[in-house]
Amino acid sequence: MADKPSVLFVCVHNAGRSQMAAAWLTHLAGDRVEVRSAGSAPGAQVNPAAVEAMREVGIDISAATPKVLTSESVQASDVCITMGCGDVCPVFPGKRYLDWKLEDPAGQGVQAVRPIRDEIKVLVENLIAEIAPEPAA
Repeated sequence: MADKPSVLFVCVHNAGRSQMAAAWLTHLAGDRVEVRSAGSAPGAQVNPAAVEAMREVGIDISAATPKVLTSESVQASDVCITMGCGDVCPVFPGKRYLDWKLEDPAGQGVQAVRPIRDEIKVLVENLIAEIAPEPAA
């Protein structure tokens, strides 16, 4: 893994789970990690309930836009985390792949998205502790 690890979050629409995960990683790890997100069939916009749920914890993802998953984005990442896209994500030797089993927030209100948001935060915190811990003081 490079000095600055890179992580790619992938879900089908790149409109909910992967956007929230990317925002959490950026928020919690700062510039210690390079963050990407993409979808195998990107939606037209980020899920408004995900935007609202993240706004509640002080993170603004309203300007985020769903992006299409490319082989290049996978190749450029050290860790590829899938969230419900299964076999669609291309596999390359030397990359680390994780699959986070998370409920899909599509079509759900903010009340249903909050627990998903909170579960993603815990997963991201554990990932940071593993790949980009705070430097020793």
